[in-house]
Amino acid sequence: MKAAVIFPQSGIPQYTESFSEPITTSDEQAIISVKAAAIKNLDKAKASGRHYSTEGEKSQAIIPGGDGVGLLADGTRVYALGVTGMLAEKAVVEKNRMIKLPDSIDNVTAAALPNAVAGSAMALRFSARMNGGEIILINGATGVTGKLAIQIAKLYGAGKIIVTGRNESALQALQALGADEYLLTTHDETFVKQLKKIHQQTPIDIVVDYLWGRTAELILETLKGTGAFTHRTRFVSVGSMTGDTIQLSSQILRSVNLQLSGSGLGSWTKEEMQLLLTEIIPEMFQLAADNKLKVDTMNIPLKEIEQVWDTDISSGTRLVVEI
Repeated sequence: MKAAVIFPQSGIPQYTESFSEPITTSDEQAIISVKAAAIKNLDKAKASGRHYSTEGEKSQAIIPGGDGVGLLADGTRVYALGVTGMLAEKAVVEKNRMIKLPDSIDNVTAAALPNAVAGSAMALRFSARMNGGEIILINGATGVTGKLAIQIAKLYGAGKIIVTGRNESALQALQALGADEYLLTTHDETFVKQLKKIHQQTPIDIVVDYLWGRTAELILETLKGTGAFTHRTRFVSVGSMTGDTIQLSSQILRSVNLQLSGSGLGSWTKEEMQLLLTEIIPEMFQLAADNKLKVDTMNIPLKEIEQVWDTDISSGTRLVVEI
């Protein structure tokens, strides 16, 4: 079968037309004919062995791509999480981890949405326990997941949404998605001054952070108290685009009513993961089908995988491979 394969000692997938087709190993599995699969930072990190979920795995030829859209043997079109890699004509999936797609959503949009939904809705709904009317700060909002987080926070009844980023024109464009205010992160002193003013006037309830690194340090420093009673803020780490570590003073933790948590593979309960598949993602698929949820995509054929794997496409656009 045609597939994108990462061989040992190679960090970039190679296109081949002669890879062995996968086979099921239990009655709980099925084969799908893959039609589209998105390339996410998660896929790249897992393929290179840099993601925490791949620690200790042996080096072997692999097909990347953790999820995708395809057809079952009876023609039913589904989104599914892969047992085998999805950047191939065929993949093995678990029957209880499939979602039937609405007729009016296209394959590319359906493939692009779920990872960003997981990276936004799960943080807001479960890690932060978001309530309607709350003030939400999205740190690093110009990426695919950040842009979706704005829309989902709005859907969940956010009172105000503040977004951050380095590109002012990209931040201004986020107002069309529901952002109320934006802050540039290009100058530390100005960023902290503006954020402190906002927090004093309308205390921030939730921080959804996709950057970590320096901006996370600045946000946490801004929240630091002086001994008086403080507003409760839930800070949820989802990504680390600008650095995997930070310096955090214990005085910040002691001086403010702060909940510091993460949202990602391993942090969700089985019940929460089940709700993601049975309730949250299906709802978002239907909203996208009804043109009430937007995700920007760029499509490429499978045979071009080597050329685009490490390409830095425009911020906020999901790369989707059509098969």
